[in-house]
Amino acid sequence: MQKTIILIPSRMSASRLPGKPLLKINGLSIISHVFNKAKRTNIGRVVVCTEDDEIFKEVKSNGGEAVLTSDKHKSGSDRILEGFKKLKIDNVDYILNLQGDEPNIDENDIINLNNFMIKNNNTDIGTLATKIKDDKILSNKNVVKVALKEKLSNENFPFALDFARKDLSNKYENIYHHIGIYIYKVNILEKFVNFDQTKNEMEYRLEQLRALDNDIKINVALAKSSPIGIDTEEDYLALKKIMEYKS
Repeated sequence: MQKTIILIPSRMSASRLPGKPLLKINGLSIISHVFNKAKRTNIGRVVVCTEDDEIFKEVKSNGGEAVLTSDKHKSGSDRILEGFKKLKIDNVDYILNLQGDEPNIDENDIINLNNFMIKNNNTDIGTLATKIKDDKILSNKNVVKVALKEKLSNENFPFALDFARKDLSNKYENIYHHIGIYIYKVNILEKFVNFDQTKNEMEYRLEQLRALDNDIKINVALAKSSPIGIDTEEDYLALKKIMEYKS
């Protein structure tokens, strides 16, 4: 049976909201909420990969597992590969990279992505996207869009043609709201990290473009909902209100 490990990259020095992993919702830090969500999927082992002692101690104090990594990494993918190597695990087929700032991500979407990846075992990288219900999102540069080869449904796992922050609707027909969760074959993650950052990746601040620029294919599964990422204090307060109301 093929096995997956979930690795969550996390750091204190986010440019727009420093220290956000330790912000509390319902008395629990954001990073611990994400860890618990990942754990509840029952996909496999869950480990937070961080350069910060504060995050390491916070995760451990709440019963989670964490590993310390270098503070020199340029992307989350680099960080999780170092974390994976430090764990010295041999019997893992896939590494799932879960964002550490999306505590309300749907557990079933994570499970569904993992299932698609295992079912389509010739796939290099898998990710998620949702349908765009408001056309304003197309021109919103804070929302990453993905263009697909075909329409996305619950049954298919099509190739991504492009990713962008700008409006792609004048160039492609099938545009969706991208969700930044990735699942890699172990050897593909190693291959990806060993490539230099490409011009497109640096210009558009999207590391998935490094994969496409190097002919690594990315397949996309349909997500039921789009999680709220926490990039600003306004994001945090809005999500805190939603999650505390639900509880």
